[in-house]
Amino acid sequence: MSDQPDWKEVLRTACDASSQAAVAAQIGYSSGAVCSVLAGSYRGNLARVRQAVEGALMAAVVECPVIGELPRQRCIEHQRTPFTPTNPARVALYRACRGGCVHALVSAKASSSKESDS
Repeated sequence: MSDQPDWKEVLRTACDASSQAAVAAQIGYSSGAVCSVLAGSYRGNLARVRQAVEGALMAAVVECPVIGELPRQRCIEHQRTPFTPTNPARVALYRACRGGCVHALVSAKASSSKESDS
């Protein structure tokens, strides 16, 4: 058994200390999604919510192939950013997130047409 607190309990505690809306904004989800997770009725991808909670509320970090060590929540934010060829770092992040990064939650197929259109 781990000494790490359960991510759902951390989410519940954060909501009790603040508000569901504030915590939802902090993890990048709607307050309705947070409510559903806490009630056990969330129909979306719980693994993604868990990773958002671990990154934003539990200080989890990942090793990015482009940036190096960064908070898990920041990694998720980079993955959600649409393709914008405005600077080389942004392009490298976009490609790494969709090119087999072990931390990626996005699929390469869903975004490959966007990059080729630009």
